[in-house]
Amino acid sequence: MTVSAFSPFKHRIFTMLWIATLVSNIGTWMFNVTSGWVMTGLSSSPVMISMVQAATTLPVFLFALPAGALGDLFDRRKLLIWTQIFLAAVLLLFTALLWIGSVNAWTLLLFTFVIGTGSAFAMPAWQAIVPRLVPRDTLSSAIVLNGISMNIARAIGPALGGFILAAAGAVATAFLDAISYLAVAAALLWWRTSTTQDNALPRERLAGAMRAGIRFAFHSRPLRHTLIHALAFFMCASAYWALLPLIAKDTLQGGPSLYGILLTALGIGAVSGAFLLPVMRKHFSTNTIMIVATTVTTLSSLLFAYGGHAVIGMAAGFTGGVSWIMAVSLLSVSAQMALPDWVRARGLAIFQMVVFGAMAAGSLGWGQVTEMIGLSKALTASGLLALLLIPITARFKLNLGEHHDYTASGHWSDPAPVIPVSHDHGPVLVTLEYRIDDADRAAFYVLMQELEITRRRDGAIQWGFFEDVEDHGRFIEMFTVESWVAHLRQHARVSVSDKLLQNKIFALHRGETSPRVTHAVAPHIGGHPKTIPKTHHDL
Repeated sequence: MTVSAFSPFKHRIFTMLWIATLVSNIGTWMFNVTSGWVMTGLSSSPVMISMVQAATTLPVFLFALPAGALGDLFDRRKLLIWTQIFLAAVLLLFTALLWIGSVNAWTLLLFTFVIGTGSAFAMPAWQAIVPRLVPRDTLSSAIVLNGISMNIARAIGPALGGFILAAAGAVATAFLDAISYLAVAAALLWWRTSTTQDNALPRERLAGAMRAGIRFAFHSRPLRHTLIHALAFFMCASAYWALLPLIAKDTLQGGPSLYGILLTALGIGAVSGAFLLPVMRKHFSTNTIMIVATTVTTLSSLLFAYGGHAVIGMAAGFTGGVSWIMAVSLLSVSAQMALPDWVRARGLAIFQMVVFGAMAAGSLGWGQVTEMIGLSKALTASGLLALLLIPITARFKLNLGEHHDYTASGHWSDPAPVIPVSHDHGPVLVTLEYRIDDADRAAFYVLMQELEITRRRDGAIQWGFFEDVEDHGRFIEMFTVESWVAHLRQHARVSVSDKLLQNKIFALHRGETSPRVTHAVAPHIGGHPKTIPKTHHDL
């Protein structure tokens, strides 16, 4: 049965949250117009103007990882409710300061940074709750609809913000943005959901959860490739986003309304690109489309730099929006495919950290370049750099995770120690003994190299395998985990793809039983045994 692109709207809670977030996103874009334009009146420095964009994106780089860990460890609905209330309170305070005329350039940057921080703590949780709102067969459509919501807001919000800014001033746009966050909080309060967290094992500590997320990202080739592409693209594409107020004011000789129109053109281009992307996927590979998106970004930068007319500026905004949504969609899907459920919020947070970190660094960098060589040359340099990076990034393939099934397999039975072992006891040493024929040694080596990645990715802090010099064909694999509960979590994390790899290795094992497995912990002070052997065990 074919699933409609609008099937998620059949589920009332998804529809309610979709509408609420659309309103909130419109409010956010209205505030972005306000903050960018207010800064042009407070300071004429390109660096200060570009720092508004940096203050918006830098918090995601700084706080995405702890935000992702919190999104995996705690009730996401409650986390989102508190972040929305916090953001509304901050914006109401900023509105009051605008009302009494107490906002200077640094105050504006401070509030922009604080608002970006609140958003940073909400973003991973927002992405992670989508599977709870709709059935699995409509999940892809729900993700697409969320993307369309953001881009509808990008199309409506800037124009509406520019109109309200011109008609009623910055106080009105800031106040309306605060109300939009309260609307989202109300929708989340209306949503009554049961907690689905598995309490079989104690909750990870924040620092340990963050380390686990970093460890996974470091050892996951599909996620690493995605992050490399994201760093290259957003470092360059951030230039015209950060400098857009100057483009509207200096290059195109316009006011806040034109600035809002340019942002609207970017939003319309993004919505158009969202509908164009499925057509392109039928004819081109993901990596080819990424090259096209990067090339179109260069074209947009050049049009902004040398167009000199409002119509050409709108065309540049439209093409920039098309390339932007293509890149964001391709990279987001690639990141999702690279992540199992247990680390999804953390992995997406790391992806966001790279994206927004690249945008923040790019915003500051291109602001400095603009001061040195001028606006048009800086935009040209950003576009040409994007082209130069294409051959470098092309060898890092996207969507590698689509070849893996990260569903938990549950095929490792829990170890049964002969003495009690506390959860925090460690480190833990696990060994496996294999018997391999000479004819299978080459294949065994290749598979063990792949196995190392999965062991380290899921929690091993050390790994190695050795050959017995006194017993030809006997190999010993060993890995250590920081604690007993960390090893129990490995049992919960092992996936279907891991099971297939294990079956290939076990098929090379020469013996009547499975490879012999032992578990050992560091000795207790009270004189307990050093090792706790458990043989003929599937880990």
